[in-house]
Amino acid sequence: MSRQFKGVWLGRRRYTPVHELMHELFEARKAGSIGDTILFVEHEPVITLGRGAKAPHLLASADELERRGVELVSTGRGGDVTLHGPGQLVAYPILDLNPDRCDVRRYVKDLERVMQLLVADHGLAAGLFDRYVGLWVDTARPQRWTSGEEAESPAKIGAIGVRISRWITMHGFALNLDIDLSWFRLIVPCGISEYPVVSLASLAGKAPSVEQAAERAFELFCQVFEAEPGVFERG
Repeated sequence: MSRQFKGVWLGRRRYTPVHELMHELFEARKAGSIGDTILFVEHEPVITLGRGAKAPHLLASADELERRGVELVSTGRGGDVTLHGPGQLVAYPILDLNPDRCDVRRYVKDLERVMQLLVADHGLAAGLFDRYVGLWVDTARPQRWTSGEEAESPAKIGAIGVRISRWITMHGFALNLDIDLSWFRLIVPCGISEYPVVSLASLAGKAPSVEQAAERAFELFCQVFEAEPGVFERG
């Protein structure tokens, strides 16, 4: 099946308006009034609660979040508690997986693959950890990844949380480029307390801008999903 993707770079935005836009595009995609679209954004600080979020995994009080200017939003995605902020690339694919990609596990692995190829551009080897969703690296050997079980010091560099209805997708992934990692002390990221969160910059010494990473990620989405690249525009 021939696919064509459209990419939209939204710049730095607060979460709630982008969440509303994502829902609008999701409904439009279900109705067939738009084609496959991927939103790329850098969010202002926000903590999002997935359908599986557990209260003890939010470590900060409402007063502290307000003082630090961090939004708190419940969403319809899968997963637990996560955090978005400046220096992190967030991608929201609004895709119709019909008729040939109707496989949730395959879709999640494809998202992981996009992130994996993106960090590989900057010398990091990343991969999957069987026990957890997302993208992982070994901080003891950042240029090598075999498995989470064999890693000497596993750490999470990319998170995934999706929602799929009638095989139309929404939500997506968040890849840590040069985000302030101290933000993650406000939560138990994705409910995983035994392993840390890292960024591309913390391991490679530098990272591309979020906009540069978004453009490259769009190319990789087209590659991984075997789609024709359409326009990449700035919204």
